[in-house]
Amino acid sequence: MLILLAFIIVFHITSAALLFISTIDNAWWVGDDFSTDVWRICAMNTSTCVAITDEFKEYQSIQAVQATMILSTIFCCVAFLVFILQLFRLKQGERFVLTSIIQLLSCLCVMIAASIYTDRHEELHKSIEYSIEVSKGQYGYSFVLAWIAFAFTLISGVMYLVLRKRK
Repeated sequence: MLILLAFIIVFHITSAALLFISTIDNAWWVGDDFSTDVWRICAMNTSTCVAITDEFKEYQSIQAVQATMILSTIFCCVAFLVFILQLFRLKQGERFVLTSIIQLLSCLCVMIAASIYTDRHEELHKSIEYSIEVSKGQYGYSFVLAWIAFAFTLISGVMYLVLRKRK
C-alpha cells in the first residue's frame, strides 16, 4: 500500500509540474526565429518579447486559454492538498471522491485550454498585430506537455476515484 501511495503522490506531483511548465514556458507555437505562448511572443534573433494584449484580434481566445490553464494548475494543487488532508482524515474503506472531483476539474480545464488553442491557432497566428511572421510555425513542446498533462490528470482523477483507504 505504501508503494501505491508513493506512486500516486509522484504521479500527482508530475501532473502539477507538467501544468506549471506548459502554462509558463514560451513554447506553444514555435518557428525558426520565434516562439510564442499564451502570454507573449519572442523573436529569437533580436531577443525581444512582446506581451499579447487586447490589441490582438484573437485576444479573447488567448484569454480563455490563459484562464483555463491557470485554473487547471490551481485545481491540481488544491487536489493534492485535499488528498493529503483526506489521507489523514478519512476512515478506513472510504474513497477519495473529493480529490477525484477536483482533479477531474483540472483535467477538464486543461482539455478546454488545449482544445481552444488547437481550434483557434490559425486565427491566432495570422494576426497583423504581430511584429514578425508567426504563421509558419508548428506546435511547441509546451503545447504537447499540456496534452500530456491532460492525460495525467485524467488518469490521476480516475485513480483517486477507485482508491480506497486501507490499513
